[in-house]
Amino acid sequence: MLNALHNEALGKLVLRLSIGGLVLLHGIAKLLNPSSMSWIGDRVASYGLPEFLAYGVLLGEIIAPVMLVLGWQSRLAGLAVTINMVVAIILVHTNELFALGSSGGWALELQGMFLFGALAIVFLGSGRMALRPD
Repeated sequence: MLNALHNEALGKLVLRLSIGGLVLLHGIAKLLNPSSMSWIGDRVASYGLPEFLAYGVLLGEIIAPVMLVLGWQSRLAGLAVTINMVVAIILVHTNELFALGSSGGWALELQGMFLFGALAIVFLGSGRMALRPD
């Protein structure tokens, strides 16, 4: 019975679809609410960086997640999502890094799940069930 549950390719597909699909929803929300991009630009500028770097969020939350869902260049896409999440934590969530949420879990558990899930894809690759397995 346990051998039937051992399916590495299916596990990688579930991981790619979960991380890619859920992060993509955040990117779509940003596209539908253009003021969020100016808010991100302001945050980037507050660190002394050029505001246009805010559009990197579209790479990390639209293009890379689509690549993950399709299984095309999954390691590179996972790296883009990982970098995106590190930047998001630095720009927006630094004060919550060591905080607990109201239910007792880590205040950044969603961001952490996206970050570490994407990092796992960097190390694991896409698996066989992908447009271009790596």
